Amino acid sequence: MRFKSLGSGSTGNATVVESTAHGHTSRLLIDCGFGIRQLDQRLALAGLCTADLDAVFITHEHADHIGCVRQLAVRAQLPVWMSQGTRSALNTTDIDPWLCLARDGEPLGVGGLQVTPFTVPHDAREPLQLTCTDGLATFGVLTDLGHITAHVTQHLQACHTLLLECNHDPVLVAQSAYPPFLKQRITGRLGHLANEEAASLLKSLRSGPLRQVVAAHLSLQNNTPELARQALVDALGSAPCTITLADAASGTGWITVSP
Repeated sequence: MRFKSLGSGSTGNATVVESTAHGHTSRLLIDCGFGIRQLDQRLALAGLCTADLDAVFITHEHADHIGCVRQLAVRAQLPVWMSQGTRSALNTTDIDPWLCLARDGEPLGVGGLQVTPFTVPHDAREPLQLTCTDGLATFGVLTDLGHITAHVTQHLQACHTLLLECNHDPVLVAQSAYPPFLKQRITGRLGHLANEEAASLLKSLRSGPLRQVVAAHLSLQNNTPELARQALVDALGSAPCTITLADAASGTGWITVSP
């Protein structure tokens, strides 16, 4: 199993997960927070096109995650998984012929991938994050949540690789020119994870099978790659875990998920 972030940040988010088993390759697109032309371009840089995808999973209805899902579903006629709450928040019925409802804790299959969604605290209608496994290794995606819950931690215990939100540094948010309501939203319990909150989660996972962490959804205004990386390094201590950073422009290269 391997994955590639196509881009991660407030301007758009999308990740491709790929599994090859018994001669068959399965690919899941997690979020498609770009315009359709830009998504096509980013997929092409990964050596893919929309015809190579088997399904789409939408974590929540915010624009930087849902992006071109309507155009993509209509054009490619792909199954689109999302929660009932996310579906209710959409202002379109165009995707209904391809809509599949995802529910907290209920595994779903995409070819050789088993995907398990789980709820997170975020200011969306019914946000879900997820883990993916090919039966050998497990990949977790955790972005867009305001704080860590026991439910979240439980779902990530088996992860070998984790795409983890490191959105902001609270000091930089406080010093920013953002209006007070936006500062409160970002740092609130339904907002986004600060570096130290992401680090706290890693401390609870570092004794498990986790071997790779990809810092994601970094704020361009309220964080730096150096601050995010240092927080994760400090949390991991001597744990044998590598750290990579995803960026808004290019995401990451292809990353293999191994047990």
